[in-house]
Amino acid sequence: MGFAAPDAVTMLKLGDYGVPKEKLALLAIPLMPLQIILPLVISRYTAGPKPLDVLIRAYPFRLLFGLVYPLLVYLTPSMQISPGQYPYYFYGIVMFLYALHQVALYSMFVAIMSFFAKISDPAIGGTYMTLVNTLANLGGNWPVTVALYLVDSLTFRSCVGSGTGGDGVRSTSSNCDTETGPFFLSFCQ
Repeated sequence: MGFAAPDAVTMLKLGDYGVPKEKLALLAIPLMPLQIILPLVISRYTAGPKPLDVLIRAYPFRLLFGLVYPLLVYLTPSMQISPGQYPYYFYGIVMFLYALHQVALYSMFVAIMSFFAKISDPAIGGTYMTLVNTLANLGGNWPVTVALYLVDSLTFRSCVGSGTGGDGVRSTSSNCDTETGPFFLSFCQ
C-alpha cells in the first residue's frame, strides 16, 4: 500500500497542475536505456543465495518516494511560468526523480523474479513461476486501484457559476477548483 499513491497518482496530479501530458510522456524516452540496463546490472546482485537482500535494501528507498513525490507535486505550481509552461530544470528534476524511482522499482522487481526462479521446481517448468508471478502481480496491483479510487472519491471540488441546463448537462462556463488534500492524505496513511 505504501507504493500505490506515488506510483499511480503522481503523474496524474502533475497533469492536474497543468504539466502537459505530452512532455511527461516524452520524459520516458531518455529513460529507456536505463530501463534496459538496470535488470542486467541488478541481476548480478540477485544471482546469489539471498536474492531478496536486494529487495530489502531497495524497499526504504522506494518508500522514500512517498515523501519526495508529494513534495514535487506541492512545489509544481510555484515553478509554473505561465499556464502549461514550466522551465527546463523542472523537467530535469522530474526525470531525475523518475530515474531514481525506476532504480528502486527495478531492484525490487528483479529481486522478486530472481527469488521466484530460485524456488521454482525445474521439473514443472515455468508453470509454478507463472503462478507465483501472477499472485505477486495481483497483490501489488490492487492497492493501486484502491489508491486511484480513494483519490477520486475524496477529491473536493468547489465550483463557481456552475449549473445544469434543462437537459441535466453541466454548464461548461463553470470555474472549478480542485483541492489537493486527498492526494497528500493518501501518502500519509
